[in-house]
Amino acid sequence: MTVKRSCFVIGLLIVALAWLLLALGDKTSFSIHMIVHMAVVAAAAPFLAYAMAGGSFDFVSRSRVLTPVTASMLELVTVWGWHLPAAREWAEASMLARVFEQACFLAAGLILWLACLGGTNTERDSKRLGGVLGLLFTSMHMTLLGALLALSPRPLYGAGEVTCFGIVLSAGQDQQIGGVIMLMVGAAVYLAGGVALLGRTLREPEPNPLGDR
Repeated sequence: MTVKRSCFVIGLLIVALAWLLLALGDKTSFSIHMIVHMAVVAAAAPFLAYAMAGGSFDFVSRSRVLTPVTASMLELVTVWGWHLPAAREWAEASMLARVFEQACFLAAGLILWLACLGGTNTERDSKRLGGVLGLLFTSMHMTLLGALLALSPRPLYGAGEVTCFGIVLSAGQDQQIGGVIMLMVGAAVYLAGGVALLGRTLREPEPNPLGDR
């Protein structure tokens, strides 16, 4: 099995396990929601994007609109939009809304990682700096949202108790744990990806304008 095929299988397995947890867990638990969210956009999406990069399914590299920066903005709108209290309430109450929410997360995550990692070798070299900016910007807005959720003086989602892996939590505790998960996983993964791309850019030898003599 090739490396790319292995990454594709790993990505699909992560998505399947995450969505199984969402189906079996407490629908009102924000912590479970955040674990699933991070598993999809920060774990599965990079594996899937690496497997799809440069191939026939790399739809992002053929688009002039979906650059790393615009993809990062799309991720911001998607993530922040689905964490508005009204959107969370809708997703908790409706199976159709949860399916749509997860589809949005997977699509936004794939688009961003493909915009930063996809394309042929030449295309990746030319847009690497944009990928750095896109991933670092995503890390920043994930950090901000995670901090806002963790430090909020009152719960934004519900008011009763929820059950997370058999542990009963108040709405405030559940939200704080979810915010910390976003800080620890989401922000860290995107930051690591941006730093890795930046390091690779800095290691590239400068072209010799005079050529070989």
